[in-house]
Amino acid sequence: MPRHTSTMSISLPQNLKEYVKERSMQAHYGTPSDYIRGLIREDLKRHEQERLEAELLKGLRSGKRIPMTAKAWKRLRAQSASRTCKV
Repeated sequence: MPRHTSTMSISLPQNLKEYVKERSMQAHYGTPSDYIRGLIREDLKRHEQERLEAELLKGLRSGKRIPMTAKAWKRLRAQSASRTCKV
């Protein structure tokens, strides 16, 4: 699948520019751009994790509580399996 990319220029103080160059080599990234992309991907993952946790807490705080018996877990797994198999 082709990846569409575009260029973004950023300005960094000299000490940060050197740090990025050094870290990209130490962490075995091909280029400083690869290192920056990696940082952005990590930030995206962290942000999605925070969003998921917030939604889970919201769900825990809402509605009537249902005791999770073995039967309830079985039903939940079956519902989940039926939803994931439709993809």
